[in-house]
Amino acid sequence: MAIRKVARLGTPVLRQQARALAPDEIGNASVQTLIDDMIETMREYDGAGLAAPQIYESLQIVVFEVEGNPRYPEAPGIPLTVLVNPVVTPTTKEMEEDWEGCLSLPDLRGRVPRYTSVSVTAHDRDGARLTFEADDFHARVIQHECDHLDGIVYPDRMASMESLSFVREYQRYQA
Repeated sequence: MAIRKVARLGTPVLRQQARALAPDEIGNASVQTLIDDMIETMREYDGAGLAAPQIYESLQIVVFEVEGNPRYPEAPGIPLTVLVNPVVTPTTKEMEEDWEGCLSLPDLRGRVPRYTSVSVTAHDRDGARLTFEADDFHARVIQHECDHLDGIVYPDRMASMESLSFVREYQRYQA
């Protein structure tokens, strides 16, 4: 396992459509190593999640986990999850605007509208089919990470750029 360099906004891979993996690719040693590296990198930088394009791999893989994360101290726990080739479908029209950050846009935060409930279908790291629903913060994390697979970063989803703030100012004036 290795901690990988995180691509920052402006890096072309962050604006590309990531490639889906064929079912027989998921078990490959290189893909499993990539998943391990993604988990280690996410944890090293206290991320709630990480998409493969964020570490220069244009593949449809995301990982997320929230357990005692200092960047999200009030967030409910989310177990470690690996999604390969995820498809996210809103299950409600209700949206909520809340603050988001991103490892690829360090030191920035902004208010982003997201669906409050989603359905997810994907494969896990062993290639097994997953289907589940997620609500609230869990749904937000999934939508944020899966956006990376389509070349979308959270400022693209912001209703207004007025809330875009550096973390220090966010903590001083918004928190």
